[in-house]
Amino acid sequence: MAITVRIGDTADSAVVRLELDVRKSLNGDLMIFEHGDIDIVLSTKNNKITVFPKETMNDLVYGAQNRLFAMLRKQGLVVADSIQGGSFYGAFEALMEQASSENLSTAKMALINISNFIDEERPYFESTEAIISMTDDELIHPDKADSTELGEVPQHTEQGSIRQGYIRDPYSLSYLYTI
Repeated sequence: MAITVRIGDTADSAVVRLELDVRKSLNGDLMIFEHGDIDIVLSTKNNKITVFPKETMNDLVYGAQNRLFAMLRKQGLVVADSIQGGSFYGAFEALMEQASSENLSTAKMALINISNFIDEERPYFESTEAIISMTDDELIHPDKADSTELGEVPQHTEQGSIRQGYIRDPYSLSYLYTI
């Protein structure tokens, strides 16, 4: 979905067009679902950015959250000492800085920088998804070298790794004696 962001309140203010998967919640928060590992909620009412894991919490999610808040901190958009764990498992949140000018909005600048962050991360999470899809295809549709034809299995007197006649007992040496 395309979003048009106008920076400034004058007629000659800059207009930026962003292509993001964004939805507006009932309370007016912007929910960004474009990233492969995290979901980002931009709350203008609470002046807060919250980042949630997509499905499962792992090191990839934490790394993406850390890179996002490090970038927003370096851009001067979030208060550095407000970055903390959220009330939801695996969530991180930070307060946005107050804009010094009436013509600038921290939320709009944060939205533009989040879009740039997602564009920088896109090759990474798209390649990760491709690798996972390729691995699934190899398991579901193996090639001739990695598969066998269905049919009869030849019978042998001894098969497998467990030899018959041995009793395996962890508390004694009875596995040395055969029945």
